[in-house]
Formats: sequence, structure tokens, C-alpha cells
Amino acid sequence: MRGTPRTSQATRILTTIVALLALQLGSLVAPAYACGCGAMIPSKAERIGVDREESAVHWDGRTETIVMRFNVHGNARHAAWIMPVPSRAGVTLGDPALFDEIERLTEPERRDRFYFWPRADDWPFGGGYGDGAGAPPPGAGSGVGVVGRERLGPFDVARLTATDPKALGDWLRANGFELPERLTGALQPYVDRKWEYVAVRLAPQEKDAVLQGELTPLRITFASSELVYPMRLSRLAANDQTLGLSILADHRMEPRSAIGGDRPEVTFAGRIERPEGAVAGLAGQGPVHLTVLEQEFPNPARIDDDHHLRTVADTPYREVEYHDRLLTVAGGIPVWLLTTGGGLLLAIFAAILVVRAGNRRRAATGAGVRSAV
Repeated sequence: MRGTPRTSQATRILTTIVALLALQLGSLVAPAYACGCGAMIPSKAERIGVDREESAVHWDGRTETIVMRFNVHGNARHAAWIMPVPSRAGVTLGDPALFDEIERLTEPERRDRFYFWPRADDWPFGGGYGDGAGAPPPGAGSGVGVVGRERLGPFDVARLTATDPKALGDWLRANGFELPERLTGALQPYVDRKWEYVAVRLAPQEKDAVLQGELTPLRITFASSELVYPMRLSRLAANDQTLGLSILADHRMEPRSAIGGDRPEVTFAGRIERPEGAVAGLAGQGPVHLTVLEQEFPNPARIDDDHHLRTVADTPYREVEYHDRLLTVAGGIPVWLLTTGGGLLLAIFAAILVVRAGNRRRAATGAGVRSAV
């Protein structure tokens, strides 16, 4: 026996919930050593996972600013996070309103799309007339230089230089964190290029609290002659990775290559004539182009470089969300009903005329016969 549409829909919803719960439990089993453009490392015997990482980048041709916000889960009371940068970095707290404002600026255009014949949820099959379905002090290991250290809200930030990736491991171990052996090797390309590092210790301000939910954004600024977004450390991730990147620059910007992931998808590109609020706080008050990218990394181990972005044609793009609606007139009367009903009435009227004409002919013929008699 086939189930009803309502039963099938309930089954699909239950299956989806079970799958999401299984995914959530699975993410708590193993620590998340890598995320987006850095490495996040919990204390021993603790677990932390990154549900979502959002990044907004501004580049004016000389200086790059990255604002990052993490949404995390797990039982970790402390965690360390490392981000390589090509030059000396300044670190401050970011504006939490920035990502909400970018989401508002880039929301899809909504359009109605009409259909003629009724669907399952429309009358007479379903409802009535209407719409259709629609960091602590660094360790004193050799090879590590401490540029600066600041306490920023829930973050203890150390800005470091290193001539040996093992020195960063010594720094972490001196502060209670175990550096995965794979991360030491992944840092080697940055050491070879003489990059520096922002090392952050995350700790809730409330005693005995764990790192949960949306963390305060961090704003990292450094000099750079090109727009680069560090991604190489994400190759250590055990699970699929998703990159969401909003870029504010003089022109539309896109990655030079996929660096081992799926092809980057542009979900918005457009010129913001007069930035306001947190967007103006990041990009200034003059006109700026905003490009929003989404990219999937089904096999993070294939990530082989950082994202190097280039200027492309300033072609605007905005996603369109269609809302399917049943075509109606006069306060919600379906056009199909008027059309088919009108056609039926015409057919009935025509049939009546044919019958009447036949009756008149028969009457006329009968009268003629009687006259002849």
C-alpha cells in the first residue's frame, strides 16, 4: 500500500533529523584540528568542532584586513588557533554586526513565478485558492620571536615569528596543547616564505564555561601586495570543509584556482555605492565592490595552496529566488477555472443553440407539410 503524501513528508522530515543528529554526534568524536584558514587545537582530552566559519576580507592594494567569526561546539574550555600571515599583523576585535549587514546586502532577489494548472496543494486537490508549493605567554623555545601579546575579550593573542615549525609546537605544548605532528609539516611552507603567525588562545570569560556558539569576531590586518587568503592548513581536516568568503575591494575578485576543492561559486557580485555601519568600518565610506564566494572541499587533503585572488570584470550578479504561485484573478479565482469553466459554458451554450436550431427546422418542416395537405 502506498503511503499518503502527508505520511511521506513526515518520513522525510524524520529521516533528515536523524541524519543531522548523527552528523552532529560524529563531529564530537574527533577534534577539529583544521578550519578555514587556520588550525584550531583543543586541550588534551577535550573536543572542539567548528560548525561554521565566516570571513570578510578588505584589500585596498596595499593592506589586507580579515575579519573572522567562528561558531563552535564541543566540551573544550580552552583552545588554540593559529593563522599564518605574510607580514606583521595587528589584531583587534571585530564588529559582530558586519556579517549580518553583508547578508542583508547580498540577499537574493525574490520574484514570483506563475503557473496555470493546479498542483497537489491547490484546489481541488489540496487547500483553497492561493499560492502553490512553494593565547597565554608563549613558551621560550628557540626559533620563536614574540612580536606582541594582547588580551582581547575572550581571546589571548600572541603574534609570533618562527624559523622552525617545531618551535610553534614547543609554544603550544608549553601552554598545555598538543600539536598534531601533521600540523608541524603543514607549517613548513610558511616558514620557508618567512611568514609570521597569529596564535590565539580562546577561553570563555566565565569560570568553567565551555566554548560554545558564536564567538566574538577577530580582525587581523597586515600589509600585502596581493589579496591572499590562507587555506593550506585546512588540508589537515578529517571532514568536508566549506569556505564562505566575502571580499571588499576596488573591483570584483575571484580565486586564481580551485586549490584542490570544487570550483568556487560566486553567490553575489555588485558595487556598494555608499557603505554604511560595520561595512563602512571595514571598507571605508567610498564605493567598493563586494564579491561573495562559496566553495566546497570534499577531500581537504587535496588542498595544495592558499587562495590567491585576482581582479576580474565587474559583472554584477545576484541570486534569484522564485516563489511559485497559482495564476489567479479577481481576488484569488484561479485562471484555469475561469478558462475551463468559460469553455464549458460556451460549449453548453453552443449545444443549446444547435438544439434550438434543430427544433426550429423540424417545426418549420412540420408546418410546411401541414400546409401542403
